[in-house]
Amino acid sequence: MKLLNRTNLEEKDAATVRAALYLRVSTGRQAENDLSIPDQRRQAQDFCKARGWQVVIEFVDAGLSGTDDRRPELQRLLELAAGGDSPFDVVIVHSFSRFARDHFALEYNVRRLRKHGVKLVSITQDLGDDPMSVMVRQVFALFDEYQSKENAKHVLRAMQENARQGFWNGAVAPYGYAIVAAEQRGAKTKKRLAIDAVEAEVVRLMFKLAHEGNGTSGPLGVKALVSYLNERGYRTRRGARWGIGPLHSLLTSPTYKGEYRFNRKVWKTKEDKPMADQVMVAVAPIIDPALFDAVQARLKSRNPKQTPPRVVTGPILLTGLATCASCGGGMTLRTGKSGRYRYYTCATCAQQGKSACPGRSVPMDKLDKLVTDQLNASLFTPERVRALLGGLLSRQASRSEDHAQRLTALQNKVADCENRLSRLYLAIENGIADASDPTLKDRLAALKGERDQARVAKDRVFAELQPDTRITEDKINAFAALMRENVANGAIPFRRAYLRSVIDQVEVDDTEIRIHGRRDVLERLVMGGGATPAGVPSFVRKWRARKDSNL
Repeated sequence: MKLLNRTNLEEKDAATVRAALYLRVSTGRQAENDLSIPDQRRQAQDFCKARGWQVVIEFVDAGLSGTDDRRPELQRLLELAAGGDSPFDVVIVHSFSRFARDHFALEYNVRRLRKHGVKLVSITQDLGDDPMSVMVRQVFALFDEYQSKENAKHVLRAMQENARQGFWNGAVAPYGYAIVAAEQRGAKTKKRLAIDAVEAEVVRLMFKLAHEGNGTSGPLGVKALVSYLNERGYRTRRGARWGIGPLHSLLTSPTYKGEYRFNRKVWKTKEDKPMADQVMVAVAPIIDPALFDAVQARLKSRNPKQTPPRVVTGPILLTGLATCASCGGGMTLRTGKSGRYRYYTCATCAQQGKSACPGRSVPMDKLDKLVTDQLNASLFTPERVRALLGGLLSRQASRSEDHAQRLTALQNKVADCENRLSRLYLAIENGIADASDPTLKDRLAALKGERDQARVAKDRVFAELQPDTRITEDKINAFAALMRENVANGAIPFRRAYLRSVIDQVEVDDTEIRIHGRRDVLERLVMGGGATPAGVPSFVRKWRARKDSNL
């Protein structure tokens, strides 16, 4: 195809010049209010009409930045131009900044178009192809890029200050929250995040299942939790099924414990920004910080990179629990006399020598018995458990108050949905609305779904207020008896799983052994009534991957 420069276009029969219009606005607000696109279109059409050019196609990118050339309509334009038989001879833009605000991208695409016989023309910066015009166009592009970066810097500074004052900057609210008006400042409405009563109950359910399980099993991993939610009809805000990635992001987002960070990532590369550039925005927490941190620890422990298979399925009781008091390294298996004697020995000393750690070795049977006997005598007794959970009753009372507030919010939500449904039904009965209208049908279905979700959440909160969800003397006695039995007897992997469910570390020193654990774990296990703890097993690699006879 013959290349068209400015002289070619002027000499060519005007009626045969085919023009494509490229129109773009940067912000979603401009796109929604249609402020700039019609004006660009009108000026471009007048420009072509004055020259007798025929407008054959139009490309519109609404609400997309010019600093990035990954715009759908721009890419379609470039593909058509480079397709071998371009349907247009010239691309009309209002200014070169509409086409690109990056000088490299502009020059690259101008040359790409020219290679296929298509010219880029600005109606406000009409230039030729001579060296002077090319230089002027490049200067325009550099100024456009500089202005864009300066504008972005000022906008970001304003948004950071807005975030410091606790206001929301316009992104989509995280699941479990809604955006509400906070105050009016002139013509601007400042907004904040507020807890959505219905979605928040789903978030609480997710964290409860990840931490405690559903009452018939131990805590659920992300994959099991996804299956649980999808099988019971729980859906995302857009009505889609939950996936592993979105659910993991939700469970690891500190927003749910009241810590939202604004300006956390670079939008192009998704890399974390320095902490000095991030702004902490206080939001109403949905999840107690202690519960949130416990779930993070559990997710980390279930990661195969953190907890190797041998810790879960190996034949050693204290694998992953026993550590050397001198160096903090793990205690590993060492055998003697052709395997007749087995010891826990410091892995650091065994691998790097006594210069790294003096090390110590303890007969395996002796250490196993010391730990299990001490736990059964000093921890797994009703009196000891009751003493450790001494402050629980007061926390249960405050938890009841919180549940009552949540229950009231959900009851109001159900009543609001019922009122809106009643008004719609009344409008249909009075002939004001047409029952066959597809939009009305969709609205009725959405309201019914919203009401049903609120009812389910309300019933769940009400059930949590019942006596069987409280820690009682019977539950404490049952837990103590169950743990004494399962820690002392049974297969090693299951005994280890029960140990790992209550203790974090067994620190081995020359003269004493220190056992470390957490009270919140005890509370969860007592509430579970002896449910199978996490890690039974928590790591199975490709189990029956081919669904063969390996049962």
